[in-house]
Amino acid sequence: MNRVAKHFPQGNCIFYLCLGLVISVLAVACNSDRFAIQSQARGSLAASQPASECRLIQHSAGETCVPLHPQRVITLGSLSLESAIALGIQPIATVDVDLTSPQLKRQAGSILSVGSNGEPNLEKILALKPDLILGYDYQSSIYRQASYIAPTVLTKFNHSGEWKDMFTFVARTLGRSQQAEQVMATYYQRLAEFKAKMGDHAQPPKVSIVYLYPEMITVYTTSGFNGSILKDAALARPASQDIDTEATQRKGGISPIQYGISNEQFDAADGDAIFVIVDPTDSKIGKTRQRLLSDPLWSKLHAVQQGKVYEVLDYWIGSGPLAANAVIDDLFKYLLP
Repeated sequence: MNRVAKHFPQGNCIFYLCLGLVISVLAVACNSDRFAIQSQARGSLAASQPASECRLIQHSAGETCVPLHPQRVITLGSLSLESAIALGIQPIATVDVDLTSPQLKRQAGSILSVGSNGEPNLEKILALKPDLILGYDYQSSIYRQASYIAPTVLTKFNHSGEWKDMFTFVARTLGRSQQAEQVMATYYQRLAEFKAKMGDHAQPPKVSIVYLYPEMITVYTTSGFNGSILKDAALARPASQDIDTEATQRKGGISPIQYGISNEQFDAADGDAIFVIVDPTDSKIGKTRQRLLSDPLWSKLHAVQQGKVYEVLDYWIGSGPLAANAVIDDLFKYLLP
């Protein structure tokens, strides 16, 4: 110990420690500055585009001039991802999202990831050289930096029931409004066919929607994504679910479109048919499912006793036209045997 102390006195150790910390801080600062300089340079190029070569879009963070024909789109959420694919545009990257509908899984499974939904990785986004970034108003904290990288548009998001408006907005941003009209025309045409076949029934069935969480069972009300599709299909809902966002919140809703129920409130989940949304890959939800099926109160429900309980996947919670058509597939499959 004494020999070491002779060569490296305590004061020198503190000096070298401080020097190391300073070097580390400078390295981080240099990297940050490099990112900012590169981003600002690219943003300046984007901002210098002639107005005739871009489309002015008003959005939740202001207004942005986006390319007339974007080629390298990055999406920062599931609805913008699904909307782009439905419109014939394959994003070069997206954040980590649940690929709900089968068609979305097929078409988006190989798209690069740029981080989590709540915290996109700006360094990765910068390296990919996008010409358009599509995000949401809850990502406003990164808007300034993202705008330096490429034209960035933030969509206002309240809940999944607004999917049609958001799809229309994304289409306008991408210059694909005509394609969006065709997509929605196909959606309504399929529903018209469904309603025509349902017309043979004396009255439409009351359809209940149940969602299983690891520690909770909830029901969806009319204003959500799935509720909007059932409404378009002219299907009735149980009185307990035929309520708007404000009434849902008054019931202690975990969101404006769903609220939790206890075992003693299972009657709120009853109907002529019950669609139970499950995630077969989540073992915790699997346990919730087993508890539900073995509960004697659940077995007393009308739909359960009639064998009209159908398990479906989580594309029933959204978020765009691909998922909506997967829901319609289930309506044909289960309600029109």
